[in-house]
Amino acid sequence: MMVECQASDALMRARSGRRLPAMRRVFAMTVSALLLVAPTSAAVGSVGLASKSYPNCKALNRVYPHGVGRVGAHDHTSGSPPVTNFKRSNRLYRENRARDRDGDKIACEKS
Repeated sequence: MMVECQASDALMRARSGRRLPAMRRVFAMTVSALLLVAPTSAAVGSVGLASKSYPNCKALNRVYPHGVGRVGAHDHTSGSPPVTNFKRSNRLYRENRARDRDGDKIACEKS
């Protein structure tokens, strides 16, 4: 950071012939750092899954045929084999938890 500050000071002096006050140097450094970081943080934020709340299980099952559950959730069934191939996403489950009728942390599960 100190090298950038010295390079920035040298550039400012070369342009104007004098050294900038300390506050203006700090402001210039902050703005240049933000310009370098902003594109990368925007790209990281857009990589995440878009969570969507579905109005009912029929709509959810069109996109996720076996339902949506929390990571680590297990289907609680009595008789039929448990559903294991549901979409695992904490974010999607949180948006659709009202559709989890049996409380097993899997919404709209279908075998």
